[in-house]
Amino acid sequence: MKASLHLLVSRAIDALRSAGTLPADAETPDFVIERPKNRNQGDFSTNAALLLAKPARSNPRAIAQALVDALPVNADVAAVEVAGPGFINFRISEASWRRQLGEVLARGADYGRNEAGSGCRAGVEYVSANPTGPLHVGHGRAAVIGDCIARILDANGWEVVREYYYNDAGAQIDNLALSVQARARGLGPDDPSWPADGYRGDYIVDVARGYLGRAAVELDGETVTAAGDADDLDAIRRFAVAWLRREQNEDLAAYGVGFDVYFLESSLYTDGKVEETVRTLTANGHTYEEGGALWLRTTGFGDDKDRVMRKSDGSYTYFVPDVAYHLSKWERGYERAITELGADHHGSLARVRAGLQALDAGIPQGWPEYVLHQMVTVVRGGEEVKLSKRAGSYLTLRDLVEEAGRDATRWFLVARKPDSQLTFDIDLARSQSLDNPVYYVQVAHARMCGLERQMRERGLAFDRANGLAQAIELDDEATHELVTGLLRYPDVVATAGRDLEPHQLATYLLELAQSFQTYYNDHQFLVDEADIRDARLVLAAATRQVLANGLGLLGVSAPEVM
Repeated sequence: MKASLHLLVSRAIDALRSAGTLPADAETPDFVIERPKNRNQGDFSTNAALLLAKPARSNPRAIAQALVDALPVNADVAAVEVAGPGFINFRISEASWRRQLGEVLARGADYGRNEAGSGCRAGVEYVSANPTGPLHVGHGRAAVIGDCIARILDANGWEVVREYYYNDAGAQIDNLALSVQARARGLGPDDPSWPADGYRGDYIVDVARGYLGRAAVELDGETVTAAGDADDLDAIRRFAVAWLRREQNEDLAAYGVGFDVYFLESSLYTDGKVEETVRTLTANGHTYEEGGALWLRTTGFGDDKDRVMRKSDGSYTYFVPDVAYHLSKWERGYERAITELGADHHGSLARVRAGLQALDAGIPQGWPEYVLHQMVTVVRGGEEVKLSKRAGSYLTLRDLVEEAGRDATRWFLVARKPDSQLTFDIDLARSQSLDNPVYYVQVAHARMCGLERQMRERGLAFDRANGLAQAIELDDEATHELVTGLLRYPDVVATAGRDLEPHQLATYLLELAQSFQTYYNDHQFLVDEADIRDARLVLAAATRQVLANGLGLLGVSAPEVM
């Protein structure tokens, strides 16, 4: 409907140019069609006249009236009026609302999907945790945000590639190997010989036991078999990384998260991509040497200071492989490259983008896109929960899913804007009460499934076509709120995909469930009069469909029984 109204207003603007009311060279402004917060102001409103007043050298209300007079006749529009300083308000015909409800039911699981990104490729990278231990709750927030972004982009027509970047090289992996080796030799964290930066969680005991027992790990179609030799540090490193990668993959699968590409940082070195990137940056004249180190002149691309690329000892700083990695994304055809990270990575964004610009590879400014999430605080009984015996120093994602369930964990971790800090209340997430938002939405879906069961038990038929033929009681506030809420769903999917904000969808679903609950409380469904029954069941069926579609984009189940 927004697109239809936008076209009508554009045609009216063309008509005003032809009539001389607007200058012939006046550009069509970037006007919006939006839903007023106050239903008394109509179903939709546009600011087009306010933007056209200056080029027309007229007051906005006069231009608004001229636009109204020039609007093509359209059966979907019941009334148009000029309001306030020059807004144009539209009231949609009741027949149009009925037709759109029919589209909800006709399109079913495809309702809300669009082709905005058709023919374009988007790479979404998320989690990308070092394979040095179990995933923690922060990784869980990254996982669900990234997964939902991927699902929503897919619903917007994009070809989506889900990607996991393994930092399987560097000092942290060395510390992991040393920690497992120490455990394999019978040492504990309190022993004076324990590695200074060793990992202390009980999971290290499990890895060491598996290594000494010559366990085999299936990963990426290959088998990594433990050597069992506590003196072979390279063999320990390979086995420990494989063991923990497998554990992380299993936890993510149980959480409903998967990936299409697992990219190893080590491959950037073995394939020569890091060296190639450095050579290109140097050849392009963007590097210089100082103090025995190689520097990248990132200040020329908006960074606050130049950055060291290669230290005096010959090793590379961490942002250099990041530049090489993102270059590979560009070369793989990602029109949009989205990276979901913790907010503590904020300082690296400018230097990675600067490095990409310095490659002179045609990469647009502002590419890639970053979505940063803030920390999560978990509470139980009003007290913060910090530790896991298994991990030793933090609460794991597995702990949280086991306590709160997958649906509640996903909902609670995605329901707030990523850049806002989040408090996860385990007691609320576990509760089967209407104070629990995910439970509230799922109950609304199950309630409509219950209506269908009651229909069958009573031998009543539901005639969808008859229900869609009945007039909608738009004067009834609860009905109007539910209908307009239902038909807002495609806009929410489009906006959430554009802004990379899946929390918008969670907010919408809760509001829709609340609107349905209000309607449900005010109206009986299984009445004897078939016309009334069918009309109300149409609204119930459409609501069920939209809730199921939206929950699917969040990776949350839509149960038929609660």
